Amino acid sequence: MEIFKQTNYDFIGKKWPFIILSLILTAAGLVSLWVKGGPKYGIDFTGGAFMDVSFIKRPSAEEIRSALRQRIPGEIEVQEVSGTQEVLIQTSARDNKALQIVRGDMIDSLNKAFNPNLSAQKLDINQSGQDAIANRLRDPLTQAGAGLPEDQLQALGKAITAFRDAPSAHSGLILSLNDLSSVPGVTPKVLAVIKDQFNAGNFAIRSVETVGPKIGADLRQQAIDVVLIALAAMLVYIAFRFEWIYGVAAVIAVFHDTIITIGLFSLFNKQIDLTVIAALLTLVGYSMNDTIVTFDRIRENLKLQVRGSFTSIVNLSINQTLSRTVLTSGLTFLTAISLLVFGGQVLSGFSFALVVGIIIGTYSSIFVASPILIFWHNLADDRGKASAGRPSVSDKGAKAAKPVKAAK
Repeated sequence: MEIFKQTNYDFIGKKWPFIILSLILTAAGLVSLWVKGGPKYGIDFTGGAFMDVSFIKRPSAEEIRSALRQRIPGEIEVQEVSGTQEVLIQTSARDNKALQIVRGDMIDSLNKAFNPNLSAQKLDINQSGQDAIANRLRDPLTQAGAGLPEDQLQALGKAITAFRDAPSAHSGLILSLNDLSSVPGVTPKVLAVIKDQFNAGNFAIRSVETVGPKIGADLRQQAIDVVLIALAAMLVYIAFRFEWIYGVAAVIAVFHDTIITIGLFSLFNKQIDLTVIAALLTLVGYSMNDTIVTFDRIRENLKLQVRGSFTSIVNLSINQTLSRTVLTSGLTFLTAISLLVFGGQVLSGFSFALVVGIIIGTYSSIFVASPILIFWHNLADDRGKASAGRPSVSDKGAKAAKPVKAAK
């Protein structure tokens, strides 16, 4: 399928605005990284605790941050998930022991600030699992004359948690214990025991993740190594498949894409975590593939001995692959932009890297890699002409010798 047929756009002639844009973005990103002391790493690379909390009525990010600061030192980041009552809370920790303390302190601080009226003698049903609910009900139900066999007791705990976590519920929260009357197995006597043994808190911990600082540092180094190894492997492949200068041009273009993407993460104050590294590796492969397609068409046109200068052959090759570039880049970009808009906070970094990478990677194949190739080809031609026009030692000797006149 071809969208554009027989196009003749002068891409190479329009290279300087894009090269200047690349220089500006690269400089801005490097300055931002220098000012901020490097990229902003997530807990995957620094170590810390990450908690997903759902509220019945979400407090402001500053209220949550203030509640946690009373017991938790260091930086605390709170992100509100748009369209929901959820927040994502992230804290750092210097060692594994501090990490375990921070996890407990986060829950205690949230309870103190947003569940002030709950009885300490009762369990919070919004933060209790199936087994905890069944164990808490076992003896009180027996004392109330509503004892259940063990299998029915476990089934009751499962039914309560299923009711709480159902998609139709309020973000996995039970608003009132009276709502449990509709749960199978909850008779009036059972409901009375539940009210006596449980509270219904104002929030629920949906997930908690912790990463130790040592593991985070190891993951960070491994991520850097993976990206560098990928670039080196692609350089070797393209140098073998084409010529070494093609490999150098492609790797410079991909390195340009990566630097600009990381710089934009710094400028927009976005975190780099394992999902972003996955997106960067995807970007590296995507941009490299786009560059290889253009280079392959250049090689084919050179074999066909297409008339014109090397610059015109490169321009022709870019035009010939334009439909393919627009189709693949355009469709991938639509997918990535959908993830960015609808993917939520968890996929924000991944989708942002893809959106930026597709834009930068597509134009770098045309306006960065191709001009490098042309520059080197012209430089090699100039050297060849200079070498061909330079007089040899024998020529110099012939010019220096005077002609001998023939005898009369």
